[in-house]
Amino acid sequence: MKNKFLLYCLVGFLTFSLKAQHHEQQYFPPTDPLVLQKLATWQDYKFGLLMHWGAYSQWGVVESWSICPEDEDWCTRRGPYAANYFEYVKAYEKLQSTFNPTQFDPTRWAKAAKNAGMKYMVFTTKHHDGFCMFDSKLTNYTVANPSCPNSQSTHPDLTKRIFDAFRAEGLWIGAYFSKPDWHHPDYWDPKFPPYDRNPNYDLQKKPEKWESFVNFTHNQINELMANYGKIDILWLDGGWVQPYTATSPKWGYKPVDQNIYMDELAAQARMLQPGLIVVDRAVEGPNQNYLTPEQSIPEKPLPYPWETCMTMANSWSYVPNDQYKSTATLLKNLCLIVSRGGNFLLNIAPDPLGRFDSIAYTRLEEIGTWMKVNGEAIYNSKPNAPYEVKDAKNGTWVFTQVEKTVYAIWIPGESATQTAQLNISSFGKKKVQALNPNNQTKLKNGVLNLELEANPLQTPQVFKLY
Repeated sequence: MKNKFLLYCLVGFLTFSLKAQHHEQQYFPPTDPLVLQKLATWQDYKFGLLMHWGAYSQWGVVESWSICPEDEDWCTRRGPYAANYFEYVKAYEKLQSTFNPTQFDPTRWAKAAKNAGMKYMVFTTKHHDGFCMFDSKLTNYTVANPSCPNSQSTHPDLTKRIFDAFRAEGLWIGAYFSKPDWHHPDYWDPKFPPYDRNPNYDLQKKPEKWESFVNFTHNQINELMANYGKIDILWLDGGWVQPYTATSPKWGYKPVDQNIYMDELAAQARMLQPGLIVVDRAVEGPNQNYLTPEQSIPEKPLPYPWETCMTMANSWSYVPNDQYKSTATLLKNLCLIVSRGGNFLLNIAPDPLGRFDSIAYTRLEEIGTWMKVNGEAIYNSKPNAPYEVKDAKNGTWVFTQVEKTVYAIWIPGESATQTAQLNISSFGKKKVQALNPNNQTKLKNGVLNLELEANPLQTPQVFKLY
């Protein structure tokens, strides 16, 4: 594993473009040996679960963004309060008083994730709206405060229950945490209306307010690192909270210098959680231990650790009657991502009562069935040239390698037949084995001809070359 990670690090400081991050960045490899070791293991895990959940699930709206006064599609307000921004925010904050997920069962979530072949998870402990899904002692805006009906449940600290359930199933634990906090008076001062996602006051005029917010943020992260067992990943969102320079990306209408002292924050967190992977998303520098293209898959292998975060349905947060991607599409995305050297972090959004949609459970079960047969081509793998080959039968071959074994993965196209071809002589291999024993393989002059088992789900098929 170490050698594989060093291969990525040797090409450090390469620039790259990510659609979700709006500008070119450089990758700065970590230097802490414990972080390097943990990051190498994470790269072998390949597949994880992300969960966006909060009081906003009661309205079925985009997480947090509807209270942000920007003219963007994802900030659209709907419902009876939509006509007046200030009435809307007031009603939104009252969602705390009705949030009561009485059918919350994190053990079922964790078992389904494990059976799907997921190796790690990331949960939204706090999104941009500032509502804490953990029992923070630094604010009343939490699931465990008496203002929230959930506080009367047997175990009101939802984050603790989730982390414990997934840890019991052997998954790594990741804590999503939003650096901006739109509920905190030292981020959005209640004396002034907010004008975008950034602080609504002059930080140079009121440096003590910003210092207070920085201390609050550090202390909340220390709560998570100290009180919630072993944490493997600190997944920080809100990339506009960073020191602002002339070359910084433009977030919102009036970008503001927001130095949150990430070096100190990461060091403090690692004193409590040695080897912690820190993902300061979209912020160029040594605290972005891996990169996170959002809702997109790079077209070719990338020479540094990366992870595509993507929704199983259309929305990050719960939306009634949301449309879920097919199992074939999810597995295709997994194979494309892994063949290009990345990890796949797949998001599922629980509903207001604390349930996954039954479709999500079905998808996880079907993915797990596929992984039990084909997982050896996914875990511990690295990309193998030529990475991708289009087949005349309207499908795609992608390739992975585990030690000296090469895996050829056939991804059917929309109108693919049950036959396919691949010239394996260029791989220096002479034999082939179908991981699905019902797929028939024939070799002639180095060309692999396949006769595939009927595949109603149109899932990828894997072949071992040796």
